[in-house]
Amino acid sequence: MIYQIYPRSWADGNGDGIGDLPGITARLPYLAELGIDAVWLSPFYVSPMCDAGYDVADYRDIDPIFGTLADADALIGQAHDLGLRVIVDLVPNHTSSEHEWFQAALAAAPGSPERGRYMFAEGKGPDGAEPPNNWQSVFGGSAWTRVQESDGTPGQWYLHLFDPGQPDLNWENPEVREMFLDVLRFWLDRGVDGFRVDVAHGLVKAEGLPDWHERTGMLGSHEEEHEGDADQAARAPMWDQDGVHEIYREWRKVLDSYNPEGDPARDRILCAEAWVEPVERAVAYTRPDEMHQAFNFGFLESAWRAEDLRTVITDSLDAADMVGAPSTWVLSNHDVVRHTSRLGLEVGVQRPNGIGIGDVQPNAVLGARRARAATALMLALPGSAYVYQGEELGLPDHTALPDEVRQDPTWERSDHAERGRDGCRVPIPWEAGDTAYGFGSTWDTWLPQPEVYGTLAVDRQVGVAGSSLELYRTLLATRRDLDLGVGELAWDTSFGADVVAFSITDQDGEGIQVIANLGDEPVPVPEGAQVLVSSGHLVGGAVPTDTTVWLRRT
Repeated sequence: MIYQIYPRSWADGNGDGIGDLPGITARLPYLAELGIDAVWLSPFYVSPMCDAGYDVADYRDIDPIFGTLADADALIGQAHDLGLRVIVDLVPNHTSSEHEWFQAALAAAPGSPERGRYMFAEGKGPDGAEPPNNWQSVFGGSAWTRVQESDGTPGQWYLHLFDPGQPDLNWENPEVREMFLDVLRFWLDRGVDGFRVDVAHGLVKAEGLPDWHERTGMLGSHEEEHEGDADQAARAPMWDQDGVHEIYREWRKVLDSYNPEGDPARDRILCAEAWVEPVERAVAYTRPDEMHQAFNFGFLESAWRAEDLRTVITDSLDAADMVGAPSTWVLSNHDVVRHTSRLGLEVGVQRPNGIGIGDVQPNAVLGARRARAATALMLALPGSAYVYQGEELGLPDHTALPDEVRQDPTWERSDHAERGRDGCRVPIPWEAGDTAYGFGSTWDTWLPQPEVYGTLAVDRQVGVAGSSLELYRTLLATRRDLDLGVGELAWDTSFGADVVAFSITDQDGEGIQVIANLGDEPVPVPEGAQVLVSSGHLVGGAVPTDTTVWLRRT
């Protein structure tokens, strides 16, 4: 069980309205009591924050808004004292435009070693005024920006698959590879237990940088046929190129060197953020000599339909078995609408990139009920599960966030067509009656909190039977007690097409039965079964719509 902390929004220790490392350290006992095993921290490095820290200017230091290296050491030490492992975010696809390497590249001439660390290219046309290719940024607009040379004339273009403040590195350059090996060692020496690798599928680009005539999303597009090799045609030229695997095999050797005895309790791990389809290519990142885990975005993206869920679970487990790795499960993170809100939308609609004023609003009651059911389903599955901060409180997105306070670069670069990710990044509530609901000592937080967060604050839920927080605590404790994460899944089709039902058993043949009812009619609990935990109230001994139960057969 891994819990994601978005440092800007977890806890504000110094009263400036932005979360920080001392704030996180002070709240770590809450996570130990929740029952998780590891903490994943989104970036806290030195950064101009054009993309909330995913534009790194110095990989070996802490941005002052978050604290100091001493604060990081204290956090790691406190986490370990509490029995929690610490995973930090690593951003290798691009640096900040303020990174010393990129500043040196701007000052250097075309063809120089400094520019060779990034993706610089000449423009098209007689005067080079057109971008080198037609690639678009994930955030909207061109993926290329032209620089002004030292003599004041328009010059080369540099690639940025995201914001112009995030120039892509050239991973064919040995200096780039060596720099990141040093960064890995720097944080491993400080005691971190692993790395979540941002945009892990994007480091290597297709040779020749061919044009791509579809929208550049993290997954690319699979809807149209393309000329050429069938395998390559299914992938955008900026994503999931085979060369990335050589990089991660080298990284794995570094991590393994910190555990020469091969003690599982001392493993340092790699987890890939790889938006890759089909699932067979996604699990290639978790072959025995590469990463330990990769996020299962197919599960997150799945519609709230029984058939869809059975398919993605089966495919995920089968694919993971192919490489001998555990599957992973996730419902929310810092890049998507929280599942409490997402599941309150009409089933089957495309997942929106943010929800704001004037947009179709989720059904809050329906979304909360389905979110509890989806979580109970997820936490029964074998493998590793990731929980995003505040989802244990049942927090929705801030779907009425004023547009004028938005900070996600997607909002401006899409010409206000997509609101972006701010709604899921709002500071979380701790104490309902305190300033900023206990997040810090000022209401002037970096993003404003919705009023509903007060009713969902931690202190309003602790010890309250049936609360979202207590449901998570019960699910996590039961999952741990029964070793569900290392169990075996067997489907049960006796409940009908609209029910996701299965058993999870351990090596001794013991385990639980799980019933998730996505149909319109209640499903009777099997006679003699003991209810261990339920995402909602049973009605007359039956599982109502949008409810999941864990049962022990007696």
